[in-house]
Amino acid sequence: MSLFLEQCFNKMNQGEVLVAYKGNIDADLIANTLKMVELKLDNSDVQNNIKKKLYNVLVEGLQNLYHHVDTPLDEVQDDETKSNFGIFILNRLDNGFRISTGNFVHKDKVSIIKKKIDKINSLSAEELKEFYKFVLNNQMFSEKGGGGLGLIDMARKTGNKLEYNFFDYNKTHFFFNLTLFINF
Repeated sequence: MSLFLEQCFNKMNQGEVLVAYKGNIDADLIANTLKMVELKLDNSDVQNNIKKKLYNVLVEGLQNLYHHVDTPLDEVQDDETKSNFGIFILNRLDNGFRISTGNFVHKDKVSIIKKKIDKINSLSAEELKEFYKFVLNNQMFSEKGGGGLGLIDMARKTGNKLEYNFFDYNKTHFFFNLTLFINF
């Protein structure tokens, strides 16, 4: 793994690690990860409503990784840039859980993503509910199948603001890190 991505992974990695992965994101990986997390949660002292919330947010976060990764084209292709490369980490903290994901995005998408997240973060719980309904009823689906509901849904389910960073990778791509907190 490149030094750049190793540094990003280390920044995302805090607390007790339940799951950590960096590599190609595909449907089988997502299914296996969800099964593993479900088993770990079943054998924990976490309340059922928190387990359900965590599982639902994790599903959405992993689907975002799978569907919305942009692959940078470098002069030298390495393991990170020749596939659907992504990173995700699920940590248990003293006061809840932290889900952190990372993937490459084209520089042209950075301002669009920032605007979406900033809009979501500016809304109250009631406003988020109304915005979700509005997008559900009025949004066209993208070529990747999304209607823009995933980020809204994650903010609604967690009850927390979405934290994000964009790290310069090369001339055309950034590495996008999204972090979500689920409180006990």
